[in-house]
Amino acid sequence: MGFSFKGADACSTPTSDINPSPVRDMTSSSSDEKPGGKDVATAIADLDKIQHNHQWDPNLPQEKLDAVKSALEHGDVKEITETDLLFTEDSPYEEVRAAVRNTDGGEVACTVRAWILGMIFVTLGSGLNMLLSMRSPMVNFPALVVVLLAYPVGCLWAKVMPTKVFNTFGLRWTFNPGPFTIKEHTVITIMSNVCISYAYATDALLALQGKPFYNINLGWGFAFIFTLSSQLIGISLSGIFRRFLVYPAAMLWPNQFSYTSLFYALHDKSKSDGVAANGWTISRYRYFFIVTAGMFCYYWIPGVLWQGLSVFAFVTWIKPDNIVLNQLFGGFTGLSLIPITFDWTYVSAYLLDPLVATTEAHVNTLIGLFFFVTIATIGITYSGALYSDYLPLVTSQTYDNTQNAYNVSKILGDRFTLDLDKYHAYSPLFLSPTLALNYGLSFAALTASVVHVGLFNGKEIWYRLKTARNQEPDIHLKLMKKYAEAPEWWYFVLLVISLALGLGTVLGYDSQLPWWGFFVSVIVAMVFVIPTCMIMAMSNITLSLNVISPFIAGFIFPGRPVGVMIFKVFSTITLGQAQTYVSGTSDLKLAHYMKVPPRVTFWCQVVASIWAVFVQIAVMNWTLGALPDVCSNTQPSHFTCPNGRAFFSASIVWGVLGPERMFGPGSMYAKFNWFWLIGAGTPVLLWFLSRKLKIGVTRHLNAPIMFGAMAWLPPATPISFSSWAFWGLVFNWAIRKRFNGWWHTYNYVTAAALDAGLILSTIVIFFAITLPGVTIPQWWGNVDVFNTADATYTAWLKTVPDGGKFGPATW
Repeated sequence: MGFSFKGADACSTPTSDINPSPVRDMTSSSSDEKPGGKDVATAIADLDKIQHNHQWDPNLPQEKLDAVKSALEHGDVKEITETDLLFTEDSPYEEVRAAVRNTDGGEVACTVRAWILGMIFVTLGSGLNMLLSMRSPMVNFPALVVVLLAYPVGCLWAKVMPTKVFNTFGLRWTFNPGPFTIKEHTVITIMSNVCISYAYATDALLALQGKPFYNINLGWGFAFIFTLSSQLIGISLSGIFRRFLVYPAAMLWPNQFSYTSLFYALHDKSKSDGVAANGWTISRYRYFFIVTAGMFCYYWIPGVLWQGLSVFAFVTWIKPDNIVLNQLFGGFTGLSLIPITFDWTYVSAYLLDPLVATTEAHVNTLIGLFFFVTIATIGITYSGALYSDYLPLVTSQTYDNTQNAYNVSKILGDRFTLDLDKYHAYSPLFLSPTLALNYGLSFAALTASVVHVGLFNGKEIWYRLKTARNQEPDIHLKLMKKYAEAPEWWYFVLLVISLALGLGTVLGYDSQLPWWGFFVSVIVAMVFVIPTCMIMAMSNITLSLNVISPFIAGFIFPGRPVGVMIFKVFSTITLGQAQTYVSGTSDLKLAHYMKVPPRVTFWCQVVASIWAVFVQIAVMNWTLGALPDVCSNTQPSHFTCPNGRAFFSASIVWGVLGPERMFGPGSMYAKFNWFWLIGAGTPVLLWFLSRKLKIGVTRHLNAPIMFGAMAWLPPATPISFSSWAFWGLVFNWAIRKRFNGWWHTYNYVTAAALDAGLILSTIVIFFAITLPGVTIPQWWGNVDVFNTADATYTAWLKTVPDGGKFGPATW
């Protein structure tokens, strides 16, 4: 891990140094046997690999696949060379070409400046987010804020810090190697991404240590190794599986396009070519700040002045007490059949920014929303199945048989065990129609992901297992080969160490989880790393174990709520870290795109993760000890620990009540187990339609997305999904088709700017209005629009009379 200062200035880099290479316009002009320095046999071998590994790639345009097939069939040298150049000298994907440049300026990445600034932002970000996560409502500072802050701080550092070079044990280094570079900026961002969000394990620790919850403190040692091991296992797996999830060109990871575009916008202030951008010449740098400022100002309207714009359910305003209309057209607990929102928060809250997702993801999400949520919910509700006529349609709240929130304390005996007498005297647990479907669709998404990847990508996975870095040609992989790779044994050693720490967690403390249960939790996550990461890399849709892991643990460890909770943390966060929640594969792809040396990426991820755990545990323990009544609903400063409370309730439901009573034979929701089979069967049907019957459109249908995109619904409502798909299709289909030059130049900068403006506005509103308790304007648009059955969570077809109950007579 040296500190080489070779490279250019990315704050003032000449445009030609970081602009796309002219090779994009290159074509061979002769039929020489070695056109472009590559012999024809090599080009043919390249095209054969490309055809083999991309034949079912939904994101690759059909005309490019046809071009490869034609070149191989005709054998024309010029055609072979030109087709090979389309794939080997730039990305074959238009999305990647629009967001990532096919050059490496050789800028310096690993500097003392990058490490100091990175660790400062890690400390501030992880500590502040940990503190604010314990408050309700909570706000967080995402990595995009770090990207925006790090740039001016880095450039200021370059101007004011001394350039003296020091020599320490033969290592030459300096606090100021020159102008702040784009790769230093990327390194700081990767460090922040690893830990800018609070660690998932801290939710479980709050549930354990919070006095209103379990009130069990196992000490600093347990908290540290529990959190650290759960973070590092996922990072190690992401590195081990790089050959499948990072190196291949088909693994797009669209969520990184807004970051790469923002890096280039900040470090390259040159104007755009009006010819290539449909007449627009404004630089991406100026355009970004104009759109950011516009969104910052605009969000004050739906965020403060007229909150009714967030869910513009005008039908419910006309008939606020009409239950059926509120169920069908409401946006809080209804199906939002007329989905109108003027609030970007609702659009991007759950499936993230629609402008970076693929058209395939938008279409498949709409299909899943219509058939598996809207139609299914209507069928369940208006048939009276599952006592749904006594419940709201869309809510994550669970209910008892008096139409009140389920009170788990009424069924608990000593030491948080189930008291059957109390349970039978109280009530069974009732789920809203969409919450019940959420469990079923989560079952389906996981089986669909395994079967889908096995059918459509099985041969490709086997090929990549054997080839490692020697895969089909890709310009970004080729440029990265000049840097020393982080050896796989580094990641294996990290995996062994983190597994040892995790094993120490369950063996050295009263965790209610046996040693073999710990390994089961990790194995469950490992099984789904490749299929779920491949789906996310191609679509930006996240599949999680958040639902299935406590379900499995509840069956294996009935009556052990703490064990269920720890099992859930290890399985869910292992997969989450390996995906992109706060680190893992997604950041490895960001480093790949920005040409950050792999060994630098490894160390900045690992070091930042370890330090962030110290910070987060310290902040959490300080808050628990310093603030009075912390985690209680009556805490004066609203530090009510909402995530810890949710974790506690879920552990009681699955660890005490147990999935056997919810989904076991003869239970109320037993039929939802059919979704396991539905999820496994749907990819088989689509595979048969696309490969055997050759129905072209089915190549773009994706069962894991149809099922898995619904994982957030509830707590999300259908309006977020339909509006997300609408704006995604507007930009990535309509505008892309009609104004391709503008889309290519500004689409991903627009995505970053909209998110940045929203985040900054949200933070200012939180500290200026929400935190001090400032009263917002009290008028019809902020008051009366919420006086509907939909907004008050009372849109149910039947109301239980006072003293009455609904549901089965026995349970």
